[in-house]
Amino acid sequence: MTGSVAAGLTWLFRGGRLAGMAHIYMSFDFGTDEEKAQQARHKLEMWKQAFRLDKKLLYKFERESDERAAPEGTAEKSDEAAKESRGTKSSKSKSHSKKKAEPGDGGDRTANGNVKLYLRLAFSGHEKMTEERLLKKFPAEEPFSGLSPKAVKEGDAEFAGLEEKFDSLE
Repeated sequence: MTGSVAAGLTWLFRGGRLAGMAHIYMSFDFGTDEEKAQQARHKLEMWKQAFRLDKKLLYKFERESDERAAPEGTAEKSDEAAKESRGTKSSKSKSHSKKKAEPGDGGDRTANGNVKLYLRLAFSGHEKMTEERLLKKFPAEEPFSGLSPKAVKEGDAEFAGLEEKFDSLE
């Protein structure tokens, strides 16, 4: 009988621990500047690795007009083209990636539409200092400077809308 009571207490403790994780959402509108959005993605990946923020810092991109015009696989193609143009290859590969992007078939993501970044921070109660440092760091860093993000916490009016938007994106 004591085993079943202990299992029940353990289960209740896990639920309470997971429910206490507060989320903060931030949104950034890059307009049509795909390159700046990619710089932001690289910066976020760097921070995730450097500060070990794997599950605590999640982000998703929304490309407004690309959802109608381009299939899912084009995001991977444009990322590959961006990596190829930044790589150590000759200028031939750069001109090839430009030729690939010139036709109006939906392959060019720079001129198609607005790019928005939605960022979710999830820190527990004892990580308040890390949370505050990151909230101050975003507006000061280069790809995010000038975008004036606003931190939306659980009590704010826009929180439910941002949470639904973040969950709906892939």
